Amino acid sequence: MINRRQMLLNGAMLGAGAIASFSNLAAAIAQETRLRLYWWGTPDRLKRTQGVSELFSQKYAGVTVNAETAGSDYWTKLTTMMAGGNLPDIFQLEPGTFADYGRRNAALPLDPYLGKTIRTDRLAPGALDLVRVDGKVRGIPIALNACAMLYDTDVFSKAGIKPPSDDTTWDDFAKDCIELTKSIGKDNVWAVGNCSHYNSVFTAWLKQRDKLMFTEEGHLGFTADDATEWYEYWTALAKQGGCTPAEIQSMDKRLVETNPLTTGNAVIALTYSNLLPAYQAVYKGPLEIVAPPIKDAKAPTGLFYRPALIWSIATTSKNPDLAAEFLDFFINGMEAGKVLGIERGVPVNLDVQQAITPDINAIAKKTVNFINAIADRVGPYPPPIPLGAAEFDTRAFMPVAQKLAFGSLTPAEAGKELIAQGKRILKG
Repeated sequence: MINRRQMLLNGAMLGAGAIASFSNLAAAIAQETRLRLYWWGTPDRLKRTQGVSELFSQKYAGVTVNAETAGSDYWTKLTTMMAGGNLPDIFQLEPGTFADYGRRNAALPLDPYLGKTIRTDRLAPGALDLVRVDGKVRGIPIALNACAMLYDTDVFSKAGIKPPSDDTTWDDFAKDCIELTKSIGKDNVWAVGNCSHYNSVFTAWLKQRDKLMFTEEGHLGFTADDATEWYEYWTALAKQGGCTPAEIQSMDKRLVETNPLTTGNAVIALTYSNLLPAYQAVYKGPLEIVAPPIKDAKAPTGLFYRPALIWSIATTSKNPDLAAEFLDFFINGMEAGKVLGIERGVPVNLDVQQAITPDINAIAKKTVNFINAIADRVGPYPPPIPLGAAEFDTRAFMPVAQKLAFGSLTPAEAGKELIAQGKRILKG
């Protein structure tokens, strides 16, 4: 497990000179070679990723990186490409879907490249354990982040409500959200979005109760009663006006641009730490970052470090060696690190972390400080996501929450349906 000592940016362990020179691959390239790079994200991510791609092309004459991006249809397109044997050379994954693609053998095992083409000596200790599937490293973590809560400090101040802190419980949070909505007093503005369909928040909720989303064996790690408790919480909060109603929730696709905080329908967001700059770029009020609510002072926090995003190389890539060079350049290159900043999360390379911190803006520094501040509160990383997890999320977890919000299911019925669908999809 990555702890405070390992993650803090300051200290002797962050010595200079760990960024070694790149390989001589360029000399071996006799003709133009193209790499297809596929990801999703904000316009800022597009700009930064293209910037690194251009640097890579400059470093290796004859190499062109073709950027392909998508929005909410990313996963549909990626699945179609995988089925057609036309995956990009490098594609972006997130922890909830990563193991699924690894077990389908869509993502190439990178073990032969580790410590060679892809330098690993300055990666945060334990980072590669976050991308290991059944004993093989199937991707490279781009950065680290954690589940977090963003909130408008001015709104809390005007309402005279104490802002959330490390000891804020879910009960406290509900009470504050109800009062906050009343204080705001505007049509179509609530304290927070209904997060019953956010698997990241549900995962933290479960860990606070010593439960898991998925077990080591690839089955559901919670019961219908656990899911019912989760659904009861958000149903009650919605009925009392503390969170957005079904009509608003249905438009939230768990993307920055569709979150109620961004659309002007909320003043709090439960999200990931690395997304603070993206939210602040479009939100007018001042945002602060804190850990999500806790069950109680004696229970686990539910926090854990996670790979913010992951680059994987397609097993069908015609240029896997060049793709591996790109991954090394992306995570270990100092020039690349300065272009990327912390948009995807705190850099996984410790020297890059140290180098970019003085130059990033105050908002970006908040995310770095947050990752370091929770170091003593994080628990172990959950078991690898099983085969079928992506389908469980899109065909069970999200739809059940929508049915619940629109009143088609009671919390108890939703809990039972989620378990039934999960057993069907995960086959056990």
